[in-house]
Order: sequence, then C-alpha cells, then structure tokens
Amino acid sequence: MAEFVNKSPRDLRIGCAVFFFISGFGYSSWASRIPSVQHDLHLNEAQLGSLLFALPIGLMATMPVTGRLLSHYTSRSIMMFGALLFNAVLLFLGLATTVWQFAVILFALGSGRNLLNLSVNAQSVGVQSLYPKSIITTFHGIWSMAGFAGAAVGYIMVSFNIGLLYHLGAVSLLLCAASIYYYPSTFHQKPKPVERKPFLILPDKHMLKFAVICFACMACENTMYDWSAIYFEKAINTGKATATAAFVGYMVAMTIARFVGDKVVTRIGIKNMLNYSGWFIFAGLLLAVLVPYAIPAAIGFMLVGLGVACVVPLVFSIAGKSATLSSGAAIASISTIGYFGFLLVPPFVGYVAQAVGLRWSFGFIAILGGLIVIMVQKIKE
Repeated sequence: MAEFVNKSPRDLRIGCAVFFFISGFGYSSWASRIPSVQHDLHLNEAQLGSLLFALPIGLMATMPVTGRLLSHYTSRSIMMFGALLFNAVLLFLGLATTVWQFAVILFALGSGRNLLNLSVNAQSVGVQSLYPKSIITTFHGIWSMAGFAGAAVGYIMVSFNIGLLYHLGAVSLLLCAASIYYYPSTFHQKPKPVERKPFLILPDKHMLKFAVICFACMACENTMYDWSAIYFEKAINTGKATATAAFVGYMVAMTIARFVGDKVVTRIGIKNMLNYSGWFIFAGLLLAVLVPYAIPAAIGFMLVGLGVACVVPLVFSIAGKSATLSSGAAIASISTIGYFGFLLVPPFVGYVAQAVGLRWSFGFIAILGGLIVIMVQKIKE
C-alpha cells in the first residue's frame, strides 16, 4: 500500500510533473549545444557520432541496475539520486575540454538520465492510482514542453554567444535546486520485489511488429535530438541560431501533439494514429532532404515532431494487452529492441554522413518512417 504524509493528490501530481520537467529541460539543454561541442572540438560527423555513442551506452548499461534498485528502494529516492546525478553531470559537460572527457561525462549523463527517467515513470504510475481519470499522458506532454523550453533557452544562449559552461552550469544549479525543493512533494511507495528476469527480454513473433515500430520511432526521435541542428548548419548552411530554432520548432510540434494526442486517438483510433504518425515522419524527413532550404526543412522537422510524439506510448498500450505475454514482459521486450534503435542509429547517421553526406543519412532515417507505416498494417484491429 502506498504511503504519503500530509500531501494531497494535487501536491503529488505537481511534484511528479516537476521531475518530468527537470528531465526534459536538462536533456534538451544539452542537445541544443551539440553543434557548439562539435565546433569547439573540431569533430567531423563520424567523430561526433562516435562521441554521442557514449550517452546511450551509459543509459543501456544502467538499465538492469536501475530495475534492481527500484525493487529495493523507493522510486522517489532513486528519482532524487538520478536527478542530482543527471544535473551535476550537466555542469561537468561545461568544464570538459577534450573528446575523452566528453565521452566519460556523456556516459555518466546517460546513466543519470536512465535512473531519473525510469523512476519518474514509476512515480507517475503511483500518482495515477490516486485519480479516477487518466492523467499519465500529461506528464509526457510536460516532458516535451520542458524539452521545448530547454531548446528555446539554448537558442537564446547561442544567439548571445554564451559559453557552454555558463549555460549548462546555470541549468545544472537551477535544476538541482528544484529537485531538492520538490522532493518532499513526491510519492512515497514501498518497493515491491520483482520476479527474476533474464538480462535481456526479447519479443516473440507476436510482439515483433511492435518492437520494429518502437525501434524505428526511437531511432528517429534520438536522431532528431542529436543531429537536427547540425543538419541545418551543415546540409542547409544556416547559422547556429537558425539551426537551434529548427530544433525548437521540432520540440514545439512534438509537445503540442502529446498534449492533444489522447483526444485524437479517441476520435480516429490507435491504428490510424500510428499510421498517420509514420507518414508524418516519412514525409517530414523526405521534405527536409529533397528541399534543403531553411523554411521547407523546418516544416519537415515539425512534421517529424508530430509523427514521433505518440508512437511509443500507443505501441506500449497495445502490446500490454498481449495474449501471449504479461503486460510487463511484453512492454519490456519491445523496449529492449526500441532502445537498440535509440542506441545504434544516431551514431550510424554520423558514419553515413561522413561517407556520403548528411542528406543521404537523413534519407535513410526517412525510410524508418515508411517502415512504421508498413508494420502498422500488420496490426489487427
């Protein structure tokens, strides 16, 4: 039985929402400065791809550890530790001056992000249990809103040539302060021991289509975080401010889609929503590749934002009703494949870009949007 003292459901909801905001704002703040890091370290696309590989490796390496921690300690304790670690690492990113320093710190950033994200999602489930109506998707909308805010602040910092240390250092301190202030308003839940599971849970043949959709969407989403601003700078030849503005546009579109997604799904159904999402991703990236000018490419990126917004939570909601696996095992199995997309594809974009150019690499990512459309057709109503 969950326990909390002197806090109303509304207080707990606000506390959980704040930690979703902290997660989104911190990560987007880093993503908005990736072009600055590439410029300062004089990295080509392949070298940058290898460097960015460190963050998802840290995330994946920490995943089984986080699961075990959540079975022994409260999610609010792990969330607090993850938030402070994640935000402290942001400060160290501003202090790094060499490639190997950035690689080590990005590994730690991925670890902190995983601790924070898994535990804050566990918190959201606990808070949801206090409400008769669904509120859980709003938390993800708040994450996206925070991502937009972080990208917007990044745009301002780049426009005024504010150094990485001052930008990320200020973000780090403010988010740490917010974490400490709102920690008392988080949900206290006794940890429940979990059944022993293999290190990696892979999908069966019935879950494979959902795993492919998840893989393709997470690959597209993380590629946009890591490469969208660089695409504008290198493939479209814009300045840093315009490149950051394009990333902001992507985040705005994704945020809006997540806040209105539930209403749209109610009207048109999950399968239609997934189908349209795949087409938005495919068309948006194709537009940015075939018409490499600032305005058309920015519109394309916004279409991608609309496309990736709701795919993963909707796929989870369908897969969780599997007749062959428990909901937890089904979601875990497709998450494993999905995170491989998150892990492997963005660095691959760097290698392809170095070999044949960024436009070709983004053309490959557009194919993943088409793959989502194909896989959605295999879903039975």
